[in-house]
Amino acid sequence: MAELVHDPAREGVVELLRAALGDKLVDSHLKPADDLWVRVRADGWVDAGRALRAAGFEYFCFLSAIDWLPSPFGKGEDDPTEAPVEKDSTITPGYTGGDTRFQVFARVYSLRQGLGVTLKADVPGSPTEPGSMAIDTWVPVYAGANWHEREAWEMFGITFTGHPDLRHMYLPGDFEGYPLRKDFPLLARMVKPWPGIVDVEPIPAEFDPDAEPAADAAAPPVADATVADAAAAVAPAAVAPAVEDGAAS
Repeated sequence: MAELVHDPAREGVVELLRAALGDKLVDSHLKPADDLWVRVRADGWVDAGRALRAAGFEYFCFLSAIDWLPSPFGKGEDDPTEAPVEKDSTITPGYTGGDTRFQVFARVYSLRQGLGVTLKADVPGSPTEPGSMAIDTWVPVYAGANWHEREAWEMFGITFTGHPDLRHMYLPGDFEGYPLRKDFPLLARMVKPWPGIVDVEPIPAEFDPDAEPAADAAAPPVADATVADAAAAVAPAAVAPAVEDGAAS
């Protein structure tokens, strides 16, 4: 089968957004017959949502944020007892790129067209200046974004301007820090790696396809009788109820 190089439906979505946003559409990444990613400027974030909603992308899937900074604490599966290795601090923002450490992204879907789009936008502001990282809310466009924006605000410290009710859902009101930022120290991981990553229990032999077959266990002895005698002793008791039922009928 020849490789598909054109995808008119998804290409049409890109052109629709380009017409609606102009130079606020920064980049796009399209995999024919697979998926579509579009990055827009922060000042075009809400306009992009409106344009897609008007084009039939009525199903809101999710909204969240991502911190592209490599964790300065390493990976969860790293052994804290070993000497630390030099960590790469290069930020690689994935499809369609990015110019900031933090991005917001959202997924919407058109049930009628059977198409989904992932939108991304760089979040301006500095992580070290509380309240400076901000982007406009999607709540007037997709009401379902309410809860998702609250979570991103609480876990990443991103303010969604115009949100009707930014307040904590998981953490105490006086909690300091943002747990989903890569530079937030998860002390439990630093003291001991997550269970299940390092403390791996062996697979029981009966469930391990690579295990050596076990030798057949000897049949347990039957006290004061042979196996045949034991079977003969049980047989009458097992047959009697059936005979009685037949006689009764």
